[in-house]
Amino acid sequence: MDPNTAGWALVVALFLPLVGAGALAVMPSSMDRQIRRAAVAITGVAFALVVAITASFDFGRSGELQFTTDVPWITAINARFELGMDGISLPLFFLTYLLTFLCAVYTTKHLPEPGRPKAFLALMLMLQTGMAGTFVAFDLVLFFIFWELVLVPMFFMIGMWGGPRRDYASVKFFLYTLFGSIFMLVAFLAIYFAAGAETWSIQALSEMAPFGTATFQTWAFLGIFLGFAIKVPMWPFHTWLPDAHTEAPTVGSVLLAGVLLKMGTYGFVRIALPILPEGAVRFAPLIGVLAVIGIIYGSLCCLAQTDVKRLIAFSSVGHMGFVMLGVAAMNEAGIQAALFGNIAHGVITGMLFFLAGSLHERYHTREIAVIGGGMLKKIPRYGVLLTYVAVASLGLPGLAGFWGEFTAMWAAISPGLGIGDQYGGLYLGLVVFAAIGTVLTAGYFLWLLQRVNLGNPPERWASEPLDDVMRIEWVSWTPLLLLILALGIFPVLVFGVQDAAVANLMGYLGG
Repeated sequence: MDPNTAGWALVVALFLPLVGAGALAVMPSSMDRQIRRAAVAITGVAFALVVAITASFDFGRSGELQFTTDVPWITAINARFELGMDGISLPLFFLTYLLTFLCAVYTTKHLPEPGRPKAFLALMLMLQTGMAGTFVAFDLVLFFIFWELVLVPMFFMIGMWGGPRRDYASVKFFLYTLFGSIFMLVAFLAIYFAAGAETWSIQALSEMAPFGTATFQTWAFLGIFLGFAIKVPMWPFHTWLPDAHTEAPTVGSVLLAGVLLKMGTYGFVRIALPILPEGAVRFAPLIGVLAVIGIIYGSLCCLAQTDVKRLIAFSSVGHMGFVMLGVAAMNEAGIQAALFGNIAHGVITGMLFFLAGSLHERYHTREIAVIGGGMLKKIPRYGVLLTYVAVASLGLPGLAGFWGEFTAMWAAISPGLGIGDQYGGLYLGLVVFAAIGTVLTAGYFLWLLQRVNLGNPPERWASEPLDDVMRIEWVSWTPLLLLILALGIFPVLVFGVQDAAVANLMGYLGG
């Protein structure tokens, strides 16, 4: 497969899940088992195609767009159907298809109440196309459509298959994201007219930048910032996330943490920084401050949680703070750290939500005090997996969580683009507080493990038969467990793919 001429492969991989959703919709609802198997087949074929695309990707030219498609689309507004993939897009695109396939496998045995696999899996496939399209769309109008496409399926997945407060959580998620999207769309329109080139192409606009006055750059960046910061989510725009995660079904939480949050950070790197470089430099110190507040705040909130899933949800606020600290550094190492942290967080936290979902299946509760400890004795394999993934999330060297956080702090010591000359002392302080955040992260995860894993099972669970890790769970989880180790030992698996693309990005920024 030639990456220069095989744009069709990317188009097929992108829209195959959407076609699959339509196919599931016309299957009789009574075909429960066949519907679940069809979803596995559809996501499996799509993932196999993405594996083939990855194998054919020219890693020697990872800074250039490959598997491109660029044809007229909506001529009245000069929008084009422009797709492509470089070293920044590829890891996120791959992760989207891997996680969706594993979620489809998981639902063959674990489907939340009230069941209805046809509707649930069709929504999941629709969500997959929206998420994946965001990472390969290179026209702002097309990007915005994929960005908005994810709202509907996630809204219904939370609202119909979520927990007791699902109505509140789904509406809050929808309104927060829609609110940010309005400002982002206005900023896109302003960029189109300010550039004066009658193009929505992200590549073309990045090459033209900077354009407009300093005031324009500031206000346009603010509009984009609101849209992306809510999706990340950055403090203080984070309040929708714990509710959405807590109430979402397991598969919804996995995809929300593993992919949806990455759309915000990807948007900063792909659109906000290269197209509005002057605005990015002005906002960088603010982004850094908000990121570190999120790290500390998220960690302290974790220490106050009594629900395992809500604790994991607040941990995402802290971990994504490290990602945004890398972005705020405005240098090559910082952008690399942010993109690596994206992938590591998706793999680790996605796995944590899988574990939280299976924990609830066994104990019918997620309350730490009710579980009461003893899992290493009662269900030892599950207890070992929880320990393994938790220590990866707290940033243990040798596992995936370490490299993004360490590199983000290292990059922030010497921020680029002249920011260090004016704000060097501020950034040094941010690194110190971020380091304190790593200690707090270790504290709340070790506290969690001590409360649920160690000791003897309480009397109510001592005689209760609880299944240890089941076969379908091993199938769903093993790829993520291996990736956690592989990315920790061989970070070049992501860093090496991104190098040239990040170097190109810094060229747009003038770094």
